[in-house]
Amino acid sequence: MPLRIPDRLPAIEALKRENIFVMDSSRAHAQDIRPLRIVILNLMPLKITTETDLVRVLSNTPLQLDVTFMKLKSHTPKNTPVEHMMAFYKDFDELKEQKFDGMIVTGAPVEHLAFEDVKYWPELTHIFTWARNHVTSTMYICWAAQAGLYFHYGVGKRQLDRKMFGVFRQDITDPLLPIFRGFDDYFYMPHSRHTEVAKADILSVAGLSVIAESAESGVGIVMAREGREFFIMGHMEYSRGTLDNEYRRDMGKRDDVDMPRHYYLDDNPDNTPVLRWRAHANLFYNNWINYYVYQATPYDINKIE
Repeated sequence: MPLRIPDRLPAIEALKRENIFVMDSSRAHAQDIRPLRIVILNLMPLKITTETDLVRVLSNTPLQLDVTFMKLKSHTPKNTPVEHMMAFYKDFDELKEQKFDGMIVTGAPVEHLAFEDVKYWPELTHIFTWARNHVTSTMYICWAAQAGLYFHYGVGKRQLDRKMFGVFRQDITDPLLPIFRGFDDYFYMPHSRHTEVAKADILSVAGLSVIAESAESGVGIVMAREGREFFIMGHMEYSRGTLDNEYRRDMGKRDDVDMPRHYYLDDNPDNTPVLRWRAHANLFYNNWINYYVYQATPYDINKIE
């Protein structure tokens, strides 16, 4: 089954050009099944790019997914037209009485701030608390992963001297976990961040497990509550050119950003980036939907607790 996403969302046409089958809301209403409800809180500045990236990796499940995009009332994005936000996004207040099978919270470009200094921190933490008994499984990405670990478990972040930037090998610590079913011994994941969480700090908290890590980029993925929460330090959803776009955007503007490692063919930025994470990214999201959402969520969505 394809994804069920809002009519006229720009991602629809972009993904159709990649031969990825998506279904708009109008057509999906004709199918008499109970779709899984996925809500995406998109905190990234380039909303349309992130929408397309996430819809792409969610599109490989045979289950029908009903995707809703959530926005914060306390923050107005600067890089996305207000018409787009009004057409395709809903405030948390509009959704707080509903329940969802799965949730994704994206990263945000606010790493330089203490969590409490982020202006939308109160609203965000309210959503984090709400997700605990309104969502079957929640996936936190990059900055959101650090924010979630800090809010839920008291695990702090620390500043890096140089940006963790590139595509890094991730070693799996427990290959028998369903989230890694079908994986090879290791996989690759893009990273683009100025902060990190320490493995020792995570392991000091009961209930947190480091399930993927890297000799170069450190903690990769943390699992909690038997898969009801995943904290992903990188960006498995990134497209081939995302790191390249970030690198060329920041060249000459920041002094802590180097060329992304293990990314360009022959480590030459004049060459095409090597796409080495897409297959595992698709499998990871498919496993999440299958084993931690579909097989864990009640048929009556109102019974999620």
